[in-house]
Amino acid sequence: MPQDISTSLIHHNYAPPTGYASVPAGVFKGSTVLFPDTATVRSRVKTFGHRDGYSYGLYGTPTTYTLEQRLCTLEGGSHCLLAPSGHAAISIVNLAFLSPGNEVLLPTNVYGPALRSARGLLGSLGISYRCYDPMDAADLRAKIGPQTKLVWVEAPGSITMEFPNLRELVALVKASGALVAIDNTWGAGIAFSPFEMGVDVSIHALTKYPSGGADILMGSVITRNDALHQRLREIYLDLGMGVGANDAELVLRGLPSVKARYEIHDRSARDLASWLSERPSVTRVLHPALKTCPGHENWKAHCSRAAGLFSVLFDPVYEASKIDEFCDSLELFGIGLSWGGPMSLVMPYDMTAIRSAEQGYPGHLVRFSIGLESVEDLRLDLDKAIARVFG
Repeated sequence: MPQDISTSLIHHNYAPPTGYASVPAGVFKGSTVLFPDTATVRSRVKTFGHRDGYSYGLYGTPTTYTLEQRLCTLEGGSHCLLAPSGHAAISIVNLAFLSPGNEVLLPTNVYGPALRSARGLLGSLGISYRCYDPMDAADLRAKIGPQTKLVWVEAPGSITMEFPNLRELVALVKASGALVAIDNTWGAGIAFSPFEMGVDVSIHALTKYPSGGADILMGSVITRNDALHQRLREIYLDLGMGVGANDAELVLRGLPSVKARYEIHDRSARDLASWLSERPSVTRVLHPALKTCPGHENWKAHCSRAAGLFSVLFDPVYEASKIDEFCDSLELFGIGLSWGGPMSLVMPYDMTAIRSAEQGYPGHLVRFSIGLESVEDLRLDLDKAIARVFG
């Protein structure tokens, strides 16, 4: 029957033919998923969020399913959930496995927002936390108790870059009956395989190396265990988590080059870290591949590569204002909190605010994220800033 043009455009009967293939994965956008009949609706709603069909855009599309499977390949897992950020991925794990009266253990060098969540959100839910020294397995052993249900590990530690004996820590946790989760953002599925270390769950801030463009926020939660995934999925659905198709597309676009980019970041960072270690104004360089970094031998035993991230301790004789002046003098290093993108970044940290005095990091710490620029250009920029500020 004749139809108005608006109706005809909405209910147009053209459908593209099947069989189209291209290098990039297809991008499917949609909140509403159409069903062929009511019987399909009734059968599908029973499996919301499962990966064997489509029911609603929030619960998955061909684009997000593709990204999930490729991330499982990257990290060696079987099940993946996509979160709006790396921090959201951490929260999914905590809320899935912790209940009032439980305890979570965090390394003393944990990612800052994770510690903030433990103090705030988890505390408000009646969940306690304690911090353990990741470089001292005996300290972890002493702190695991009957209420400990989840232990987080990081490799290396946030900002100060200590690399723990992952296998030893994970074995201790598993022997206690608690679950162990890792923040694998630094390793990115390339430096080492988290599941070969025995962890139960790996979270990853896809914002960093998988994206590579410094233009999206996303996280992932990956496991090999069916039962753990089921519990994670339940919390994930209850929280209404999801990611947009355009963001998923950008991560899919970045994944084919992530290994090549990671290796460039690695080579450049080692080069510059070694060079900086010889500057008179520098007292210590914290890079897992250098002998001056705590846990260097653990890194050698666990890893084949290292990320483009390291920290530098400047001589305590310099005032904080001098360190800020140095950072401001750099022309090729952006001042920013993230990492893993094409541009090199620098960020000064007040060590008294993030580490206790007994942890032994005197002086002023500056963290560098080395991007994809020419190493010689970056070295020249650093040399000029050091000469200008420190003489």
